[in-house]
Amino acid sequence: MTDFGEILKHVGEFGRFQKFLVFMLCFLSFFNAFHMFGQVFMGISVPHHCNSSWILEISPNLTEEEQVNLTIPRDEHGSYEQCLMYTPVDWDIESIRRYGLNDTEDCRSGWVYDTSQQKSTLVTEFNLVCHRKEQTDISQAIYMLGLLIGSIIFGPLGDRIGRRPVILCSMLLMFSFGLGASFVTNFHVYTALRCIVGVAMSGVLINNLVLVAEWVGSSHRAFATITGHVCFAVGQMVLAGLGYGIRNWRLLQIACSAPTGLLFFYIWLLPESPRWLLTKGKNEKAKKILQKAASINRQNLPEELLIQSQEEKQKSGTMLDLFRIPSLRKVTIVMSFVWFVNSLVYYGLSLNVGSFGLDIYLTQLIFGAVEIPARAGSIFIVQIIGRRISQSLCLLLGGAVCLIITAIPKTLPVVITVLAVIGKFAIAASFSICYIYAAELFPTIIRQNGVGLCSMTARVAGIISPLISLLDKYHPAIPMAIYGSGPIIGGLLCFLLPETRNMDLQDHTHEANGIPSSHNLPKEQLVYGNSQDHEEDSIGYQKGTRL
Repeated sequence: MTDFGEILKHVGEFGRFQKFLVFMLCFLSFFNAFHMFGQVFMGISVPHHCNSSWILEISPNLTEEEQVNLTIPRDEHGSYEQCLMYTPVDWDIESIRRYGLNDTEDCRSGWVYDTSQQKSTLVTEFNLVCHRKEQTDISQAIYMLGLLIGSIIFGPLGDRIGRRPVILCSMLLMFSFGLGASFVTNFHVYTALRCIVGVAMSGVLINNLVLVAEWVGSSHRAFATITGHVCFAVGQMVLAGLGYGIRNWRLLQIACSAPTGLLFFYIWLLPESPRWLLTKGKNEKAKKILQKAASINRQNLPEELLIQSQEEKQKSGTMLDLFRIPSLRKVTIVMSFVWFVNSLVYYGLSLNVGSFGLDIYLTQLIFGAVEIPARAGSIFIVQIIGRRISQSLCLLLGGAVCLIITAIPKTLPVVITVLAVIGKFAIAASFSICYIYAAELFPTIIRQNGVGLCSMTARVAGIISPLISLLDKYHPAIPMAIYGSGPIIGGLLCFLLPETRNMDLQDHTHEANGIPSSHNLPKEQLVYGNSQDHEEDSIGYQKGTRL
């Protein structure tokens, strides 16, 4: 039986067909940044104060400045309170001016917003201020919950029905529900629709990664995968410009969602994974797609090679298989933790960008720009020193920087900011590496489940990351201490993982259990195939294929 890696070498490991596939999926990665971070600009808070129009019934000719001065108290810094107002009285205007007002209460008639900079935001339209201020963060957490749900659904589903249909269905959900969110009149409905967009986003992220990994040869897999990550970073930079130019949240929501609909042509052009088709016994479909790819790559694919690649239909793996086999169990636990700490620190640093002292648009531009060299550089580092060492070093650097920040006094904000940027750089690179590494560590028949489980742990981290920041009320160093210790533990655990640089993807669970494919066996073992050791390996192979 011919291994798929041999077939891919004859088709072309990174020919015109694969380059076009990566190019197509780069557009999807680019637009994904809009869905992921668009709410950052839609939920911008603006200056506001209580609506105190009651005093205009007493004196209609008051200027706005006089109205606010008479009815809104000031805080300890001399600024007008945003959530308190003076209790209305039945006095005449002269008495109010002479004696002033003392009793205060919460806003009773809504708020007045300064719309000179932002025409309309989620905050101004749904009054997400004062006692409802946390609703914006809760909405973002629910979106992250959607990503978690998507990992649970679309990881196993991709193994059962294929990578292509899951990507197409997820794109449709992102487009339709994202567009629908721009027309809602209730914030809870908006949050629910955003949650569904998060579910769909997870389906795209997981299956996009796996589809590229299964089409591209091992020597080019890192470049193909991280190219999409670089496009995601570029999308973040473009989003900063988009948010700067569109100051109405509904129009911005449309601008973030509608571009996904432009990719409808994927229905005709997006291919299925032939590696997945072979493991599911759909040999004719796999043969047709491989011949098409070879033709586009101007390669000759021998007919006998396809005949030799005929495999028995394999039953899809389950989450339990990840823990049933000892070697897979170790890989699953370590990689899940690596994804968890990556996500925890990535979002933890992103939520603490206030130390930059810059406006939100420039901050988003800087953070997007930082990720480009981080993610692009990881293409080369994983090929030079390998996946395992690269993953470990990036985690250790990111964790060490966070721990150093805990020792820097807040009187040195510039130093803290520089260290935070270095930490973001290291974690962004680590995130890209773990996507490649996870796709290579899990066998094809269970890859979606493995990557899906890792993605689930990352989404859990994304949900709890804002909660960790709340611990600074007990001690300012606690959040950064957590953000720093997690990556260091993860970096050390990486040394328990196998190296996958320049190795073909595993197709079955028996390969993950230490039984190599025939094309990877040493020459001596191929020549002296009747040895007792080889007979034992063959038995192990047969047992492995039935898992």
